[in-house]
Amino acid sequence: MAGAGALNKRKKLMLWTSVLMLLAIFVLPMSGYLFTATQAEQQAEATNPRSDTWRQVRQGNEGYTAVQGRETNELIQGSGETWRQVRNGPLATYGSWLLGFILLAILTFYIARGRVELTHPRTGETVERWTLNERRLHWTTAILFIVLGITGLSLLYGRHVLIPLMGYPGFSVYAAGAKWLHNILGPVFMIALFTILVKFFRHNFINKVDIEWFKAFGGMVGDKHPSAGRMNGGEKVWYWTLATAGVALCLSGLVLDFPNFDQEREVIQLAHVIHLVTALVLLAFSFGHIYIGTIGTEGALEGMTSGQVDVTWARQHHDLWLEEKQQAERQNQQKD
Repeated sequence: MAGAGALNKRKKLMLWTSVLMLLAIFVLPMSGYLFTATQAEQQAEATNPRSDTWRQVRQGNEGYTAVQGRETNELIQGSGETWRQVRNGPLATYGSWLLGFILLAILTFYIARGRVELTHPRTGETVERWTLNERRLHWTTAILFIVLGITGLSLLYGRHVLIPLMGYPGFSVYAAGAKWLHNILGPVFMIALFTILVKFFRHNFINKVDIEWFKAFGGMVGDKHPSAGRMNGGEKVWYWTLATAGVALCLSGLVLDFPNFDQEREVIQLAHVIHLVTALVLLAFSFGHIYIGTIGTEGALEGMTSGQVDVTWARQHHDLWLEEKQQAERQNQQKD
């Protein structure tokens, strides 16, 4: 009984330690940011004798103007400053922490686990994993995603990261080109993404096999690899991330790409926040997807480069899919 009591005390101590660590990591920086913003506003009010006047201007009270259009009778749209503080403050800060944490976790896992090797020798016999058109669609979407990710992050963190390296004139030229490229390629990426979602929709329903796959951590831990169909549980999670966050990213991007479609500025600001959050989520998930599909798993990249995978790889990672494929081939041979 005494041992059990000591164990419960240790569990409680670990729980409270974890809670305090989470508060230190997430809550305290946010409170510091809010305190700094409030302090700056109070200081501005104390040093600006016309702060009351400008506060009234920012309230958005309608006046009179002969110019026709949305918000033309509003002198200053106050939510723009709120959007700027949110974008450059918590979103940019926690976004960098998220991406940095994921990269650090992947590096740590790779050092500790290493590459997932094939448990049996290669047979030399291959099966088609992806058709040529499927590979073209994948690489088109992947390249567009990488270019959009680089240009998007450059615009978000360029002031703090690139200006010290490139200087103001150099960054001005680069930012103009990055923004133009981002705006042009965004709708193209949307078309490619929607094509992928439609094409592979029927293969990505989560079932009992996937639940067991998750319980076994996808075979990333230990030498035993769980069963899987054409798409394993991890690939299905990536698909539904694209189907949710990816769709929200594309639709919010259209709002930003075509600002003259009679939407108000608050709609554009909200769309930008959604665009930024979903982009960071997709980037974080993509790091894991890229890692598993390249250096993390032996033979995985071969399927997306040549279209063919060794039977040993297929039997280890997608055994149910291999059985279905071989059975279909035997039935075709019998018909002939």
